[in-house]
Amino acid sequence: MNNESFIPIIVGTDMNAYNMAISFHEEYNIKPILVGKEEMSFTKWSSVIDHIEIHPNLWDKAAFVTVLTEVAKKYKTAGKQLLLIGTNDFYVRLIIENARALKEMYVFNYMSEELMNNLLVKSNFYKLCEEHGIDAPKTYYYSCAKKEPFTEEVLFPLIIKPSNGVQYYKNKFPGQQKVYRVESREELNDVINKVNASGYSEDLIIQDYIPGDDTYMWDSVLYMNSKGKAQLSTLAQVVLQEHTVTAIGNYTALITRYDEELMKKLQHFLEAVGYVGFANFDLKFDERDGKFKVFEVNIRQGRSSYYTTALGHNMARYFVDDVIHNKPKQLTLLNEHYLFTVVPKIVLKKFVDNKEIQREIRHLLRTGKWGNPLFYKKDTSFMRKIYLIARQFNYYKKYKNNNW
Repeated sequence: MNNESFIPIIVGTDMNAYNMAISFHEEYNIKPILVGKEEMSFTKWSSVIDHIEIHPNLWDKAAFVTVLTEVAKKYKTAGKQLLLIGTNDFYVRLIIENARALKEMYVFNYMSEELMNNLLVKSNFYKLCEEHGIDAPKTYYYSCAKKEPFTEEVLFPLIIKPSNGVQYYKNKFPGQQKVYRVESREELNDVINKVNASGYSEDLIIQDYIPGDDTYMWDSVLYMNSKGKAQLSTLAQVVLQEHTVTAIGNYTALITRYDEELMKKLQHFLEAVGYVGFANFDLKFDERDGKFKVFEVNIRQGRSSYYTTALGHNMARYFVDDVIHNKPKQLTLLNEHYLFTVVPKIVLKKFVDNKEIQREIRHLLRTGKWGNPLFYKKDTSFMRKIYLIARQFNYYKKYKNNNW
């Protein structure tokens, strides 16, 4: 029985949705409602989720508000507010674009549509970074609307990715990747031609490749309250990321770090642009000039952001204290030493090549300063445990047959 003054409505059914669900369960002993386009194994057998509303048309912009209106009518209870949380960029975008209609039924903490477009469209985002002194990789823009030849003088290897990920994934094509690494002008032109043929009409980001393995990647999570003030700033070094071409950039293990200058730099950037809600930065350390370069900001908590909950800074509590209870909070710069992982220990021990990090991993495992949120102790579903064990074996196979 939920004795709190709110009911969490989480939009999504993936790993991020699961991590948010267990954050609510851990903190408030509440089983949230999930709303999704399809069932996913992370959440469908979970015993800590009250109900999953499946609506195959949820990605349809015209249907989104209709679906959430039906959900609100179904779960609205006297004296309780419906707290709405998105778990991927597309759902958060739909919440922001329909904020006026949704605010009549839900409470949430997301930014204005104008700011969202400046952050999500990467060509706009990198210009903002430049204005505010945030380092980013050397970047070129190719217009798929104009389809002119790309003639800039560049050094290889290069990274290519869409400026507008939402539009990019609506134009599916064989061999489509989240990010491309190209070694020659021929490969560069080949990717441009394939994307042009797909119907995608926004910019492509063509970027200097920063050398270094997964451990050069960094992650930062911040919570900005509904008044635009930072309440939490964290930093973590990536240990491993997914190595399949469709999932590259999804982190599977990281170790928390502390760098006050960098944490405050990101905090001041978000405060200056008027950001609210959770933000999740992807960065890479460039040893050529000793700088951290920002790739993007996800306009929500990320799937690996659960490390904040594991370290006593529960993601659900930040939302609830802010938008339900309007509680002020001092800024915390997280300074802990912890290993977050969703892959089995054997993968960490076998596939992390950096010897110093490898020693650190073994120390954190040995001293119990680690956790995998997918194996949440209070989730008693037997079917889910079988799925997770199979998934752990699968992870080993995936890293063994490394694609990236």
